[in-house]
Amino acid sequence: MLLFLLQIDWESLRPEKLFGVQILERTPAGLTVFYLIGIGILVFFLIGTFLGNFYRPKFAFERDLPREVKKKLNSTATKRSLRLWQSVFFILAFTVYGYHVYWTYYADEYNDQFQALSYKDLRYRRTTAANLRGWMFDRSGKLGKALAYYEKDSDGDIVRAFSLEREMAHLLGTERGTPGLERTLYRKKADPMPEAWEVLTRVKKPEEEKRDVRVTIDRDLQTYIAEQLKGRKGAIVVLNPQTGDVLAMYSNPSFSLAKAQGLDDWLKLEGNLRDKPLLNRALREYYVPGSTFKTFTMIAAFRNNKQNSVFVAKPEGFLPRGSGRPIRDFGGSCSRCGALGIAEAFQYSSNQYFAQLAISVGKLGISETARQSGILPVATPADAVNADFYSNLWNTSDGKIANSIAPRQSTIVTGKKVTRYDIGLEGIGQGYAGQMTPFQMALIASIPANLRGRLMKPKIEYDLKPEVYSQVVTPRQAAQMRQIMALVPAAGTARGAFARVNGIVKTGGKTGSAEKQAPIYDKKTGKLRTVTRKRRNANGELEEYQKPLMYLRTDSWYLSVAPIERPQVAIAVVVESGGGGSKTAAPIAANIVLKARQLGLLGEKYTPKVRTKASKPGRKRR
Repeated sequence: MLLFLLQIDWESLRPEKLFGVQILERTPAGLTVFYLIGIGILVFFLIGTFLGNFYRPKFAFERDLPREVKKKLNSTATKRSLRLWQSVFFILAFTVYGYHVYWTYYADEYNDQFQALSYKDLRYRRTTAANLRGWMFDRSGKLGKALAYYEKDSDGDIVRAFSLEREMAHLLGTERGTPGLERTLYRKKADPMPEAWEVLTRVKKPEEEKRDVRVTIDRDLQTYIAEQLKGRKGAIVVLNPQTGDVLAMYSNPSFSLAKAQGLDDWLKLEGNLRDKPLLNRALREYYVPGSTFKTFTMIAAFRNNKQNSVFVAKPEGFLPRGSGRPIRDFGGSCSRCGALGIAEAFQYSSNQYFAQLAISVGKLGISETARQSGILPVATPADAVNADFYSNLWNTSDGKIANSIAPRQSTIVTGKKVTRYDIGLEGIGQGYAGQMTPFQMALIASIPANLRGRLMKPKIEYDLKPEVYSQVVTPRQAAQMRQIMALVPAAGTARGAFARVNGIVKTGGKTGSAEKQAPIYDKKTGKLRTVTRKRRNANGELEEYQKPLMYLRTDSWYLSVAPIERPQVAIAVVVESGGGGSKTAAPIAANIVLKARQLGLLGEKYTPKVRTKASKPGRKRR
């Protein structure tokens, strides 16, 4: 028999010889499958032995003995001890295997810290270096508008290059820290590592895949909004409310992708606590939204049939029942006194009206509207502080992409201990409504801007079909709210900023300004300025400590939708220390609307006509 086996040409029976396909991994794959089957059999017997200890019959002489006597027998005591240690071993083994399963299969997708530190893994770096990524095109798909591509450097080496290395830095990300689109968009395109069984049984060669990607960002608009924030701190988000396409998103201060590759340069960026260039303010910085949040309160009112409510604004302010603190309009007293409806109150940004409107809607109505809008209603302020990132908001083809650009979860407190005064403050974008990102505010603006009254899931991948996040209001209610929003730039608080736009494009919007305590940093050194204070420690002894110096800054806000009859853009602008919304943020939004029109993003009706010079008629010969 042995002689017969030695005479067989085993080489000719290899799968690659039989099928004409070179698959060298089949042998180790077969051994791996064989090993796993053996492990499975072993685990099966171990579990069977473990369970058998509980159900196996006892010795014959023990069966008829009283229960109390059985417990005292040495054999029974020994069995109990062995079962105990066997249980401990089983739990420890399960924990170890579970630990490895988590880090192998789940951490790469769900663990933020694992993703942020993956660049240190030598295997990951080798895989990245060995696989060239595709080109990244903007929404036009044109070669000349590529956002990421390859080129030759001065030494003749092929290197990765970016056309907007500062303007797209936060979205693209680097090989260090939290992954961005560069580390997630292309990983889904490459062939995943096949399982051993697939290698063993699959003969067909994997087909080559197209690895270029197309994103929803408009390169020219992205460049333009970055220019609008030059020399300022803040963020701008531009969405298409009908599809959820992210047309542009920028946070300033930013950083250069080329200068963030080295470890020393990265640590300098990370250590700059004054400017925080690595922080994507559009997605991951909380702001007090101020009066722009009245858009949310208006949505909540329409959802709860309170849009026809009339409230009185008084010079002394509105005093919620059970509170000794009045709520007044900006600057004190009332901007429009007397009985007000929702349209006039929105046009002139009446704090008193919207505080009363929020109380009328109630905690339940606000909570439900918040959920439909992507905001998390929580019971206490402590719960708001512990809010995590919200990746489920995105429409993406892969969870890793959603995780890489997940916004911080915006929250609003609506628990039992929240008073009528607190609800009134939330209605005007103050108090417990002070944890909003610019991205979230753009989503709020996009709800009435959507023709069907829906909140669309935002998306960054151009080829994905639009997805609905929620049906917030009816199409008729959305149309009514757009008409109310149109009053602000036409004859309300933003009429000055939009004077040059109103004759070209009809828009809707809402101004806002919000005060916020912020730390003071030394202009020369960039270090936090502190003052020495004294306090008593746990032992009752006086001790000195450093308290940060703070100042009260006023952030400038504006939300805009355009064109009002069929909105193609929903814009959120926030400028730190920018003053009133009509002073800084509204003019920026007006510029963006005109730029979007110039780029053809507002629809054919608003696309400027290209005029060609008419040729001069030649002189007639006589």
